[in-house]
Amino acid sequence: MTEIVSESQEQKASQAASQHSVQDSQPGSRSRRGGRGRQNPAPAAKAAPQAARPQHPLLEQLAQWHPALFGEQLLPFKRGIFEDLLAAHPELDKEALKSALQQHTRSGRYLAAMASGQQRHDLGGQPVEATLPEHVHHALIEVFRRRQQRTQEDLTPKLRNRIVVAYEASGLTREEYAERVQGRDEKTNALVADALAEADARAAKDEALLRSFQLSGQTSEQEFAEMYGMNPRQVAQQLERARRRQHNIQ
Repeated sequence: MTEIVSESQEQKASQAASQHSVQDSQPGSRSRRGGRGRQNPAPAAKAAPQAARPQHPLLEQLAQWHPALFGEQLLPFKRGIFEDLLAAHPELDKEALKSALQQHTRSGRYLAAMASGQQRHDLGGQPVEATLPEHVHHALIEVFRRRQQRTQEDLTPKLRNRIVVAYEASGLTREEYAERVQGRDEKTNALVADALAEADARAAKDEALLRSFQLSGQTSEQEFAEMYGMNPRQVAQQLERARRRQHNIQ
């Protein structure tokens, strides 16, 4: 049996969701025939909310059996969770389980858990493996795509900041990260390139500040910041980021 929550299927779930309903998410996207003589109809401010899809009945049962994964706070699944569930509950219908997991992994709550960069977990709720950077990225893009449909605010700056955080947490080089998260949408690829450039520029400033602090002879970060008229909290954050990068390199 093909694994439900495999390395590629969660990625496909978010990518497929991105491709579907692009037109449906835009007011007035459906053509109307007739209505001759109508002039300049007022566009709707927002698309009418779509009816929520009924929850698969099996998901409630899974939440009772495995609240750590299917309860109030969702966690990313380990790869092979489909087989684990069948082994733990052999009475389950395979197709029903497949359908339930597909709905679950496409939900906004699950995508948000994936986008947070948390580790993948087993049926007992124990972390067992890291979530790959590309899976975090694709979930992040889909989460913000859905949020953007519900607001007039431009969420691009917030998304760019989240990409910076995900990139820094990945431990990959700029080239490695860009290659692994590259998709078909050129606008998203350009946003990623901007975010990585911003992250590298910030890293260079952090490292320069750390060198200055080390050469200053100061032992207090606050006194160092005050000596140069800088914000102590911001200085502490920059020094912490620089030290963390050095530790990751070592």
